[in-house]
Amino acid sequence: MTEKTVALLVAAGQGSRVGGDVPKQFRLIGGKPVLAHAIDALGRHPVIDSITLVVGAGQEADARAALGERPVAAIIQGADSRRGSVRAGLEHIASSGGAARILIHDAARPFLPGAVIDRLLAALAEAPGAVPTLPVTDTLVRNQAGRAGGILDRNGLSRVQTPQAFHFDAILAAHRAWDSEREATDDAQMVRDAGRDVILVAGDERLEKLTYADDFFRAEARLGAARSIRTGMGYDVHRLASDEELWLCGIRIPHDRGLAGHSDADVAIHALVDALLGALADGDIGSHFPPSDPQWRGVASSRFLEYAAERVAKRDGIIEHVDLTVICEAPKIGPHRDEMRARIAEILGLSLDRVSVKATTTERLGFAGRREGIAAQAVATLSLPALF
Repeated sequence: MTEKTVALLVAAGQGSRVGGDVPKQFRLIGGKPVLAHAIDALGRHPVIDSITLVVGAGQEADARAALGERPVAAIIQGADSRRGSVRAGLEHIASSGGAARILIHDAARPFLPGAVIDRLLAALAEAPGAVPTLPVTDTLVRNQAGRAGGILDRNGLSRVQTPQAFHFDAILAAHRAWDSEREATDDAQMVRDAGRDVILVAGDERLEKLTYADDFFRAEARLGAARSIRTGMGYDVHRLASDEELWLCGIRIPHDRGLAGHSDADVAIHALVDALLGALADGDIGSHFPPSDPQWRGVASSRFLEYAAERVAKRDGIIEHVDLTVICEAPKIGPHRDEMRARIAEILGLSLDRVSVKATTTERLGFAGRREGIAAQAVATLSLPALF
């Protein structure tokens, strides 16, 4: 038996209670589909070896669009019921080599803290099943035709969440043995019905299910509050030389000399790349594009900037604003400023109002004042999600 730990993510619902024409797993929160949030939360955990995704009929194309380049082991079609969808996923995993442990999770609970996964997997050392729960804190009352009936004792009651964790063979056997005429409230019920123990571990408020439109408003607000602002600074300088082209901010500027360097020596873009990498605490341009590597000789610096933007995107970051200052006596930057801003905005996929390009001189002091070279400094402001 393989020792793999796999995740089965169920995203086959239509989400009709949310309203609108888009199923809730494909709706956006913080600019990212709910499904992508759920996949990222599972994929971040180092113990999970693979993720199998179950979607509804006709939803595969939407799922692949929502996932982008996020890897999943398989996308399979579910059934008319959640139980049927989980069974389809389990059978697919079994036919693909099986697993030792499995986490069955609902895409409608996308904000999964890694600590919950840790608690679930630890509990599987003691029992074949484990579920996260929260205590019931509200008063419970029977509804008798719209009037308050008797109070229910909430002592000993818990609210069950997902993911639910199981020994793979136990949950597969429970599903195969289940009476198809009965509907289970969750997978843990099926394991308990087979006479196997299920341990309760502490859940998390962030795992509350997205069911109604108001749930999305609250999730959007919570996600916004959970983002952190990062600022990075960059500085670069290159000497001016004859027989070189002058590239600044991604555009070629007519001048009697150009900047010398291993690439096209676009000093402004180099400073901006360092600012973006600095905000990510991800090294500098030289660590990602060593000047000793011949493949970068003469390359357009726009490629470096595109790469830095991709690094931000992989962290689910947003480039909020960039500010560039070019330091030189000549050429004059003013006539080219608008084109420079537009080119930087194009490379980074930003609106023009998020890109600032300025210029200054050194009052003829230093290497820039003597027209021996051009310097640039940059500041980049990012917002990044707080990791659970």
